[in-house]
Amino acid sequence: MIIVKTRKELEEKRNILKKNNLLHGFVPTMGALHEGHLSLIRCSLSNDPVTVVSIFVNPTQFNDPEDLKKYPRNPEADLNLLEKVLRTGDLVFLPGEKEIYPEPDHRIFDFGILDKVMEGKFRPGHFNGVAQVVSRLFDMVQPRNAYFGLKDFQQLAIIKEMVRMLNLPVNIVPCPIIREPDGLAMSSRNVNLGKKEREEAPMIFRTLKEAVSQKGKLPVEKVKEWVISRIENNSSLKVEYFEVVHADTLQPILSWDEPGDKQGCIAVWAGKVRLIDNISFSRKKE
Repeated sequence: MIIVKTRKELEEKRNILKKNNLLHGFVPTMGALHEGHLSLIRCSLSNDPVTVVSIFVNPTQFNDPEDLKKYPRNPEADLNLLEKVLRTGDLVFLPGEKEIYPEPDHRIFDFGILDKVMEGKFRPGHFNGVAQVVSRLFDMVQPRNAYFGLKDFQQLAIIKEMVRMLNLPVNIVPCPIIREPDGLAMSSRNVNLGKKEREEAPMIFRTLKEAVSQKGKLPVEKVKEWVISRIENNSSLKVEYFEVVHADTLQPILSWDEPGDKQGCIAVWAGKVRLIDNISFSRKKE
């Protein structure tokens, strides 16, 4: 693999790829890599002649400075991991903040309802920061394909809308959620879980799976109430929200009879660690 740290270095490598007609895939990350990230990288490795992985903890998407400060960082371990999976000609982009933001980014994106519900409601400004950094990275990397995990379901919808709004020539490829053996969705934040919280956290996905079986037996609102009470009455976890939404618009579902794919999305506090997950209410099995 080849490590580049500046916009200029990246541009030089990108121009060589274009000259040789080597279309490339892109996996943007904030580091603290785990098997979930590696699954995205493997998707690119199987589809693209060259894969570019970026590691950059983006400050503009953190609405809580303390959260930014606590976000896990281990660049040496990340590079060791990448060395085992990437090919000789693949790129790792390790920019500093000034490479991404040589001057402040004051752009405000209008995503309509997409960034006003769920994560957007509880993390104001988060998705605007995501759009700022991803649009800049797309401009620098200029990939054919970009890979994002379905764990961040709302973020995926935001990225797709941003690509549409800006008319970017990037194909967004959704990749499945990767889970621990006990069902907990893999996340860089999982390393911050205490012993008790780590033992209780798998209840989130277990409850989501059980909730799918309640579809049709209980009204939507009753299922939402059931999920929250099920988790909070059987653990120390605190549910910030659980919503069942239209998978494409993120509008809330009022009745199971409404057409279209439906997704259940949840955010839970496990001590001081915030975990998110989601499940399809349209497919029979997850």
